[in-house]
Amino acid sequence: MTVRLYDSKTQGLRDFTPLVPGQVGIYVCGPTVQSSPHIGHLRSALVYDQLRRWLTYRGNNVTFVRNVTDIDDKILINASTGSAGTAEEWWALAYRYELEFTAGYQRLGILAPTYEPRATASIQQMQDIIGRLVANGHAYPAADASGDVYFDTVSWPAYGALTRQKPENMEAAPDADPRGKRDPRDFALWKGHKSTEPASASWPSPWGDGRPGWHIECSAMAARYLGSQFDIHGGGLDLRFPHHENELAQSEAAGDRFANYWVHNGLVNVSGQKMSKSLGNSIYAAELLSQARAIVVRYYLGAAHYRSTIDYHDGALLEAEAALERVESFLDRADRRLADTRFAGSGVEIVPDEFAKAMDDDLAVPQALGVLHDTVRAGNAALDAEDLHAAASARGQVLAMSEVLGINPLSPQWAVSTDEPAMVALTALVERLLDDREIARQARDYAAADRIRDELVAAGITIEDTPTGAHWSFD
Repeated sequence: MTVRLYDSKTQGLRDFTPLVPGQVGIYVCGPTVQSSPHIGHLRSALVYDQLRRWLTYRGNNVTFVRNVTDIDDKILINASTGSAGTAEEWWALAYRYELEFTAGYQRLGILAPTYEPRATASIQQMQDIIGRLVANGHAYPAADASGDVYFDTVSWPAYGALTRQKPENMEAAPDADPRGKRDPRDFALWKGHKSTEPASASWPSPWGDGRPGWHIECSAMAARYLGSQFDIHGGGLDLRFPHHENELAQSEAAGDRFANYWVHNGLVNVSGQKMSKSLGNSIYAAELLSQARAIVVRYYLGAAHYRSTIDYHDGALLEAEAALERVESFLDRADRRLADTRFAGSGVEIVPDEFAKAMDDDLAVPQALGVLHDTVRAGNAALDAEDLHAAASARGQVLAMSEVLGINPLSPQWAVSTDEPAMVALTALVERLLDDREIARQARDYAAADRIRDELVAAGITIEDTPTGAHWSFD
């Protein structure tokens, strides 16, 4: 089947056809590194990791670009005040938070981008686009000699095409002093240097020293790394306006065809409320990742359809843990039973047709997970019936599906060390008790054997008797 994606610009599903067969270029708006990453940042990055993995599985070579906005009004403000009341260099603050984002992405098994450009490394490319816009009448220097340069929204009749808004219904752009604008909706392409800002946050330009506006940064980096036209532009739903609307307008007005598909992921609520600093309900990445295994957090954040709003609540991670444990338990059980048989490792790791059908249909992960869990149940039933061929087949399909979704428990990404001193000690104690239990069973001392089992169960250890011996795991 052909992959179909919901295109925000046409507001409908479209068959996905790459500009170059077998080659896909994706640009995703990455973080503005002004503060620590929160659950919404993780969810957005995970959505496009899933899309990238599926397009790769479908045989495409994906070039994935996710930028870092490392110069911005809020970065300068936060650096000037400091988290502890002490000012720091803006670039130091930006880099510190960039490292936090990178650590969060790595913990969740999100693949590293092909390119991860910082905005400050593409200043010349931004100025080139601004120069073209000024030359063709779609941008102008501010009348107040501030050094600002604005995009002239009235000059571009297609302005509003992405969000299907009429200009008269749009809010004024709050990104610069309106005194220098011809129209309140005009937005800043270049911001003249202010005496209150550090000299290091300024670059020379034909319009005077200054720094780029937010929107021009992504237009320049997308074109630099993917060309003037590319396949997919992604980002959070909250970026559709004004950020993506302005990107589209300035890029097309400058002569670039820009993105062929616009994909937007839904946001994250907390206990039914929109997450915001003013409400004090922000869930930060470090806090979330401290509450459960990283693979469980990934399962939770990636289980809903990417365009839906997810609601974080108490117990959400416990539900994800239980669902993932069913997958882990089956794989562990299958590996133990199939070991030393002709079926060991024989299952072909290809996703079932129903899973592929769901993923092709606008990345329908909830339905794809349904196929995954159906296959787990079928695999357990095959093991119960000693149908090892069917069990091996189910194992291969489960591995293929979980690998595509980035939640393969057997992947080295999620390996848990078993050589920690506490784990070594626990393993020795449990296996010694299991040996004593087996000796008691062979001596027909079933009361002693049951007592040992009950003691282990009371301690949170599950015992499973198999043809190859007793197996234990945490309950």
